[in-house]
Amino acid sequence: MRLLFLAVLRPHTGNAVTARRVRDHLEAAGHVCVLKDASDCDGPSQVAQLIRAEAVEAALALHLYRAGRLLRGQGIPFGVIFGGTDLNEDVNQGEKKRAMGQVLEEARFAVAFTEAMKGAACLQWPHAEHKIHVQSQGITTVPNAAFDWNAFLQRAEIDRSAGRVHVFLLICGLRHVKDPLYLVDAFAEWHQEEPSVYMVIIGPEVDPVFTREVKARVQRATGVRLLPEMPQGDLHAVVRNCSALVNSSVSEGMSAAILEAMDLEVPVLARNIPGNAAVVTHEVTGLLFSDPQEFVQLAKRLVSDPALGKEIVANGREYVNAHHSWRVERHTYQHLVRTLEEGTED
Repeated sequence: MRLLFLAVLRPHTGNAVTARRVRDHLEAAGHVCVLKDASDCDGPSQVAQLIRAEAVEAALALHLYRAGRLLRGQGIPFGVIFGGTDLNEDVNQGEKKRAMGQVLEEARFAVAFTEAMKGAACLQWPHAEHKIHVQSQGITTVPNAAFDWNAFLQRAEIDRSAGRVHVFLLICGLRHVKDPLYLVDAFAEWHQEEPSVYMVIIGPEVDPVFTREVKARVQRATGVRLLPEMPQGDLHAVVRNCSALVNSSVSEGMSAAILEAMDLEVPVLARNIPGNAAVVTHEVTGLLFSDPQEFVQLAKRLVSDPALGKEIVANGREYVNAHHSWRVERHTYQHLVRTLEEGTED
């Protein structure tokens, strides 16, 4: 079957990584999957032309509002995958909420990454409960074996002369919802007390105005560095070498970076929000903080208590292996897409 897959494909973002992984699952089942960036589509009429030009028989959308609304009324069966901001932010705007409700009415199936996401969707659109499936993200990591960690530290202007350094890594696109500045001041204060600790923010410049603000603040903050996005294999190598992976987002669907860190056996320090708490159990698979001061307290514990880090890492790896298998994810999407082919809902 020929499928159109619409998603927001901004490079090196969680949605782009998820979209390509799901595409691989579908192509492994013999489907032809035409992956297109929803941001490049001016509206439904352009998508209609795309459907005709590519001769697709069905479609899939990642993000109910940004991609899903473009498939309404196109005359082909489709399914949707919740992205995160559709449920956490767009749902609070009346017109967007109405549009997403209409998408769900027409969709054959919907996929939520967590039970909490499904619960949030069912609160807004109770009529859709029967068609929402829960499938957590499948995780695979392939760190670049040739990656030069010392060269990376040099590029980040991190001084190793005093011995071991502790790098706390924040991977995110530079936009408000990821809140990359949330910990900057508190971390800079800690660095002045303890010069061996550094916070490195890596990610694409998504919002140009906000990016300027981030750059200005980071420039003034001692011990905090900002680096541009990098290929996934290199990024995984950086994660594997750092002291902890940090997430300070205001909202998350399911953070692939957190799950990848667990897979790479690196401790996770995450802001205590529903999306993060769904995958991080405090002091079991990671550490959850509610404010910058608590972050610093927990980060200090990690640095001073290697046994805590080892326990968290072991539990995190076990959790990912048990709940985020890419094989299970592959089976789910292949099964759901067959319902589009058969013209019947599972």
